[in-house]
Amino acid sequence: MSDIVRQFIIHGITKDGQRFRPSDWAERLAGVMSRFRPPGSTGGYLTYSPYVVPMVVDGIRSVVIDCRLHELEPLAWNFVCEFAHDNQLKTSERDVPPREPA
Repeated sequence: MSDIVRQFIIHGITKDGQRFRPSDWAERLAGVMSRFRPPGSTGGYLTYSPYVVPMVVDGIRSVVIDCRLHELEPLAWNFVCEFAHDNQLKTSERDVPPREPA
């Protein structure tokens, strides 16, 4: 297992600096992606995927995507990347230590 997890972040700010609407866009996107989970993982259908999580990053509503989603389901990865591109949203990447299982 790798010591670092790469994350792709979609920020709720457009490239021209406007806040993205509607205000619940991050929860909607994460909800659509909720079925994409690690093999053998548990969790009800009313929970977010651990690969696509809405959160606030630097005070901005965002969605944080674990880059391992690309390996698990390339079409889902393409969907989130195209969502960001089509809506002209700012994106970034970062490396974080892996989370311990709950």
